Amino acid sequence: MTIPEFLFVPSILFMIFVAPAWVVLHYRSRRRAESSISEHELMQLEELLAKLDKMSDRVATLEKILDERSPSWRAQTGTEGGK
Repeated sequence: MTIPEFLFVPSILFMIFVAPAWVVLHYRSRRRAESSISEHELMQLEELLAKLDKMSDRVATLEKILDERSPSWRAQTGTEGGK
């Protein structure tokens, strides 16, 4: 039995079973890595959340001031509830 004959069956088995699984797992891990959020994007998201909290506080403060100074402002704008 020569070396090419000896390697024929293992190479066929490799191409049938191992190579397809290897390719599938490789691209699945690449897709998972690409879909995760980067550190830069995470920092931007945290900054946006902090700004959102500030804006929510400001809107609540403005609504409170308007409720005190002009109680009928909600009826004029069509905004109900909100306290």
